Amino acid sequence: MGAQKSIHAGKAKIDVNVDLTHKLCAALMLSPFRNTGGPLSLVIGSLCIKHPNLFGGSEKLDVFWDKGLYDTNILVAYRRPRPEWLPQQSFVLQHSVSPEIGVHGLPIDNFSRSGSGGVNLCRSSVGLDLSEPASCNWGSTTSIKFEHVRPVNDEGRPISRDLDGFAVTCSGGAHDSMVVLKQETRFAKANDNSFSRFSLQIEQGLPVLSRWLVFNRFKFVGTKGIKLGPGFLLTSVTGGSIVGDMAPYQGFAIGGIGSVRGYGEGAVGTGRSCLVANSELTFPLSKMLEGAVFMDYGSDLGSGRLVPGNPALRQGKPGTGIGFGYGLRFKSQLGHFQVDYAINGYQQKTVYFSISNVPS
Repeated sequence: MGAQKSIHAGKAKIDVNVDLTHKLCAALMLSPFRNTGGPLSLVIGSLCIKHPNLFGGSEKLDVFWDKGLYDTNILVAYRRPRPEWLPQQSFVLQHSVSPEIGVHGLPIDNFSRSGSGGVNLCRSSVGLDLSEPASCNWGSTTSIKFEHVRPVNDEGRPISRDLDGFAVTCSGGAHDSMVVLKQETRFAKANDNSFSRFSLQIEQGLPVLSRWLVFNRFKFVGTKGIKLGPGFLLTSVTGGSIVGDMAPYQGFAIGGIGSVRGYGEGAVGTGRSCLVANSELTFPLSKMLEGAVFMDYGSDLGSGRLVPGNPALRQGKPGTGIGFGYGLRFKSQLGHFQVDYAINGYQQKTVYFSISNVPS
């Protein structure tokens, strides 16, 4: 379904991955929400360059480039060696362009799909990550970064308003800037019959300049997996909230793969707060094939009206949604294939088809 190649140039390693699977996905799913502009735009690929000893002192340089169907992401990370008992430092530079479908997308077909709302986000950031040494089952990362966010339309032109004339930035201008201090804490524990995972992210916008965003945003994810005979039950709960300055794109988008299946991306709602619960039972059908049944639920906890411009209300999003269905999981040396058939609260049926490559 794609091509992978690893090249060694001196001490550096270059990984190239070209994925043509979207052509198969497009045949099985509904048509894209906007014109992609040519046959090459249907190619999804990535490029990874790693150098383990950049200046002769074990300094590591990683360069990642990912191209999606409508988005692109470039990340450069530089790490200097430090004693293991000290936090590991990484200097990170990142630039991405992606459609803002979760908040500004237009729900169609009884909320089973989300079309383009004409808003895309160009994000540029530079910062420092500090990874604390792992302690038993716990780990943590602290980072500080400067971020610049610039909305553009589908043609790449800067915009400050959405299709209804409401501001798409917190400042009301063509861009937002912020300095963000982020703390992430992780817990993981596993045995032969179950596993538990928990993560908590807290972001604080710092008042460096008066026109920069000042806010506090947190998000948690708790996951529990239990073996039930030959099957496996996986449950998870995700929640979060934001207070202070807020741009619409910082809202919590509910709906879609990884949230509430049966709905398009963000088609359930967009809020200052959210709560999403997922439950899935998988069971073996053969050595490489598994069946699955699942149920998802999500809510904006009545906070949709508190998002600037109230995009969820203008687009008629319900704010609460439930989806359920069944699917297949196929695992092979070529990749992992997943097909889900979901029904939302409006009895609209949706098929999700995804492919992930196995790391080499």
